[in-house]
Amino acid sequence: MGFIEQNLDVASAKPLRRRAALDPHALANWPTVNLGGLPVTIAGREAVARGFVSHVLAHRESMQRPFYSTSSNGEVIALWSRDSEIYRDFQQADHILADGMPMVFYSRYFTDTPLPERIATTDLIHDVARLCVPEGLSFYFLGATERVNERAVEAMERLHPGLVFAGRRNGYFRPDEEADLVDEINASRADILWVGMGVPLEQRFILRNLDRLTNISVVKTCGGLFDFLSGDRPRAPYWMQATGFEWAFRAWQEPLRLGPRYIRTNGTALWQLFVNSR
Repeated sequence: MGFIEQNLDVASAKPLRRRAALDPHALANWPTVNLGGLPVTIAGREAVARGFVSHVLAHRESMQRPFYSTSSNGEVIALWSRDSEIYRDFQQADHILADGMPMVFYSRYFTDTPLPERIATTDLIHDVARLCVPEGLSFYFLGATERVNERAVEAMERLHPGLVFAGRRNGYFRPDEEADLVDEINASRADILWVGMGVPLEQRFILRNLDRLTNISVVKTCGGLFDFLSGDRPRAPYWMQATGFEWAFRAWQEPLRLGPRYIRTNGTALWQLFVNSR
């Protein structure tokens, strides 16, 4: 039985210890399906969470470049179709998760390798945190405003007692401050770095610095995650999340900012799914 199969049906969040059965290279070698032109990892949330923690336990103190995980959705698909540089940015990730229900639905009806579920980072982070607490693994939050970042950390500490934060930093820094920021993150020796700056800024920050972040084991992009954790932005009702209409809830909340964006991107994303998937 492969690593994926062992972990997809795990129901409990028991501590993970180093075991010979865990392949430390398995996380980067999981199978993918081409959706909208990008290789999307075939895995469920629990499997990904356990994969992150297993990777940290196998690579702490290794001084290697971290495992880099990002996510794709309809907006990402539409953006890369208009900007080849964004496409190249995503192709350099170690794996890409599906954070959009249309991608999941398409894979189930039009491919031979359906995705088991949507992996929303707003849910995944709690799965990862529950596994990190008993192991004593640490987080670093980078992104959002100072107030939002601070409140996001406080919310996670409240929801997951014992979760260790090695550090945090808002996402507003000058280009000439970036080298010192990377040194600060490295010095924190955080196990998992969460970068929330939005597409494509977060991907480009990571790619510029990936080879320098040798004290970090896993780096995950997280978009607007800190806004949700801080309470500044509510999530859509579950039925809207499950049916692929979370975008409509967000557009209703911020019609002037998000309405035009979704009008531009939704049709493009659907077209790309049909012409650039297999």
